[in-house]
Amino acid sequence: MFPVSVSPISVGSNVFFAFALFLISALVLLLLRRFLTLRATPAYLSVPIFLALALPASVVLLVPIDLASSSRDGSGPKAIWLPERMVLVCWRIAYWLIFVLTWVILPLLGEYVDSGYREPKGRLMYSLRSNAKYQLIVLGCALVGLVYVSISNGFEFRSIKGLIMALAYVWGLVLAIYLMGHGLVSIPRNLLRNSNVSGRLRRLQAHAPMVHDRLMDSVNELANLNSQVSQLQRRKTGTARDFQEWIEELREGHGQSDVRVPILESPDTSATIPSVITERYLADLTRRLQRARHMKARFVDEWDRLVQLSADLQAIINSTASKKLEFAPAARRSSCIPRVKFLNPYMRYQLYSNVIPSVRLAFGAFFAVASVCIVWSEMIKSLAPHLSAVSLTVVPNWKDSPVGFGGQLTASAWLLYMCSAALVGVSDVKVWGNRALVRRNTYGESACWYAGLVARLTVPIAYNFLTFLPKDFRRSTTFYEFLGKLINLTPLGKGFDFIFPIFILLPICATLFNLYGRIKNIFGCGLAEDDDIHDVENNPAGYGMGGWREGRDLIERELNGFGSLAVSSRGSRSTWASDRDDEGSPGSSRLRVPVAEGSQPAQRSVVAPTIVGGEEDDDENFFQSFAHRVKNTFDTTNTPRWFQGEPFRLPRWMSGDNNTTEEGSALFGGRAVPGRLRLG
Repeated sequence: MFPVSVSPISVGSNVFFAFALFLISALVLLLLRRFLTLRATPAYLSVPIFLALALPASVVLLVPIDLASSSRDGSGPKAIWLPERMVLVCWRIAYWLIFVLTWVILPLLGEYVDSGYREPKGRLMYSLRSNAKYQLIVLGCALVGLVYVSISNGFEFRSIKGLIMALAYVWGLVLAIYLMGHGLVSIPRNLLRNSNVSGRLRRLQAHAPMVHDRLMDSVNELANLNSQVSQLQRRKTGTARDFQEWIEELREGHGQSDVRVPILESPDTSATIPSVITERYLADLTRRLQRARHMKARFVDEWDRLVQLSADLQAIINSTASKKLEFAPAARRSSCIPRVKFLNPYMRYQLYSNVIPSVRLAFGAFFAVASVCIVWSEMIKSLAPHLSAVSLTVVPNWKDSPVGFGGQLTASAWLLYMCSAALVGVSDVKVWGNRALVRRNTYGESACWYAGLVARLTVPIAYNFLTFLPKDFRRSTTFYEFLGKLINLTPLGKGFDFIFPIFILLPICATLFNLYGRIKNIFGCGLAEDDDIHDVENNPAGYGMGGWREGRDLIERELNGFGSLAVSSRGSRSTWASDRDDEGSPGSSRLRVPVAEGSQPAQRSVVAPTIVGGEEDDDENFFQSFAHRVKNTFDTTNTPRWFQGEPFRLPRWMSGDNNTTEEGSALFGGRAVPGRLRLG
């Protein structure tokens, strides 16, 4: 990927650098294999995606090497270092390849794959038209900036290149700061919350109705589109004959019938096809059909993982009484919880009930401290960079001694955590439409978009990491000579990387105080997956549409084979135990617990009372529960009308109106109304 020098002075560093690049390439290939079918993915798509992931990963490796190479005092190698010329060439190759991939190649490839046309020419023209508006906006901003820079600094090639790099850096930094701020809160909070098994199960149950609804919508949408294809296939006259091969390909792409057939809703067959079939109509139908297929695959995978994870968590909760843990037979899709098969049931119980939650708590606390250190470094770097937590751990004595191997490892860890926080923000913040990563079935357009976003975020985060370090040390690096000088050359980039990162507090506060949920309640749109978590906290009883009780019932029916989707693909069914609900109502049902084949029936009566709802019973005592019930009684009582300012009105039976005489006098011996009781 990068040229490796054979200088005899740094042979060991060159070997390590080459081996690290090879290891990064292997890991990226494994990542692509997880989300893409490599054999079925064309090379024009897989190669740019590979480069868009491998090059940013190499940047994480190249920054620490640059720090050590720039601070060497000639006394001998104390870390992994490379010659200055080689580091500069590596930065040029990495930066400009990432720039071309993110701004030109990947956007064009994404629309090319999503075009729906059969011929390459039609796909290319559609891709160019789709990207023209966005590229024209970028070009317009560049022209305005070019005029300003030409007036202030003169029309020079260095100024033009600095403007281009500053525009790309500013846009990438704005996006990176927002996503990283969300991820710095989300990573430790998820670890701390997931250490509580019952709370994690409750959140999954609260999230289940939304996933199930989206799955049903995607299944019915695909059924509607397939019905249109069937209508086209039955038409043998007119313009449909000119596209008969195309229509047959659409029908063949449907493949064999899926075992997951919707039984709650029937597809809408009212959609009619136009009388004149055109190439544009078929391209639009093909594009919608491809998106619907991948949308269904996405939610089928998400629903399977949610159901399997819920069953595994329930098995962990139920093993509290017997101290023995046996998971149900694995479904066709692997569980989110790693299976350790060589342990006996008692050791497995200790691992999943005590060891793993304690490890999650420890890592959650550790990453929480790391997030605080990064936020502190962002706030203090423009005032006192020598007090930055990152600077103190990477280059504590850079004037006296160069960066050693320990400082390089620490710098890599900081940079990797910052990039990971930004990527977690990408997956949590739901403002990207219907794009998603699906195991072995990711849509090509989604893969291009995610790869481009990863590549676009890495370089701004890497340079922002350099701003944590002391000013003199930062300016001595090759990365600053290559990128920093050109960014600071223009008024757009000068001082921007020191002032703007303070706004990292906005996404942090929004995530900490659930501003996303408040925005959802006001505008009716969700921005983050944490909304269902706060719904559980605000509605612990779980009643109402979309509550955790509804999700629990959906998961139960799916596990027992009576859900809205057939589950014959899950393989063999297990034995399930049932009992009364945690409120004790005999008509209600709870999530049935998978019982191992070798377990004894006597264990079921002991395990059942600890199934779900233990978190409610442990959190409230008698007095708290009584106070909450009294408060709910007053909160749900309607205010009398007379107290709201309306005049007091006599009852109808006491009034003397003609309309009420018959009704009121009948109570005091008046004329009886037919069909009513007369007193007197």
